[in-house]
Amino acid sequence: MDPEPFRIEPTFSPRIWGARSLAPIYHDKANLEEPIGEAWLTDVNCRVATGAFAGKTLGEAWREMPSEWRGSDFAKPCDFPLLVKFIFPTDKLSIQVHPDDAYASVHEKAAGGRGKTEMWHVVSAKPAASLLVGLKPGVTKEQFLKGLEDHTLENLFQRHVVEPGDTFFVPARTPHTISPGMILCEVQQYCDLTYRVYDYGRVDSSGKPRELHIEKALAVMNFASELIRKAEPRDSIRGRSGLQTLVKCPYFLVNRWDFAEKVHFNGYHSTAASFQLMVVLDGEGTITWAPAKRGAGQIEFKRGECWFIPANTFESVSYSPKGKVSLLWASVPAVVNSQP
Repeated sequence: MDPEPFRIEPTFSPRIWGARSLAPIYHDKANLEEPIGEAWLTDVNCRVATGAFAGKTLGEAWREMPSEWRGSDFAKPCDFPLLVKFIFPTDKLSIQVHPDDAYASVHEKAAGGRGKTEMWHVVSAKPAASLLVGLKPGVTKEQFLKGLEDHTLENLFQRHVVEPGDTFFVPARTPHTISPGMILCEVQQYCDLTYRVYDYGRVDSSGKPRELHIEKALAVMNFASELIRKAEPRDSIRGRSGLQTLVKCPYFLVNRWDFAEKVHFNGYHSTAASFQLMVVLDGEGTITWAPAKRGAGQIEFKRGECWFIPANTFESVSYSPKGKVSLLWASVPAVVNSQP
């Protein structure tokens, strides 16, 4: 099988803090019967929409595809490593924290044994929209428990007012929450372990408070916080304006690319080490590559889509936008899966 990109259909997750309309990312998701909080773009239960694995789940496609599609770093069978989402909050998320690998490997084996490091990229934001990321330096466990008791927990956090284009790296063990008035694109380890600390007294659809996980949260929470700043983008490829690295950590590498005119790359644009995920934040256009495989060498993309790009797909490739386009590219750095 020759490598070719395929589109992944999102799955939509209801949340009590979610939105009744997912525009402008998904214009067809309006006047929803229940609030949707997240669009999971790479859930292993997402369906593949195009290509050789159309109709299968992403998990099935990942297992069945030639290892060359996954990349040389994933030659051996393994779980899909990255979860990418859009987040649509119209109310505050719970104050929460995620475990790291060391804790999860011991205490969360049934849930996969992986921790959760993540990053957020602000797609859109209303004025004064903000994130709480990390405790203020010097906050102690005792102060945290007092704030929990007094319902003043937010006062102990670093608040970050956000604008479109901002990026925040959120390592495991960092307490946080997201406020309303924004749309985020999240890239994270493939893990759904969340320890909920405070939920603003809300109840679920059956009238019951959502479960809290205070003991586990306190066991993993970082009480040695330093001042947290938004990530500073840096140029990814010299001479290619608009192509910037947002975050690189042991679990993921995320680039953003903004362009408004046709761009051509010669030489392999798709690495041999790892597949890539292309998320369309804004705009639409066409990708044409050579040599065309099995008579197919072109795809059309639009806002809200996520494409799986197999390793070594493009020998030479052209991007033809219809107006301005913003893409997010996510992959796994080679250091994670390199073999001795």
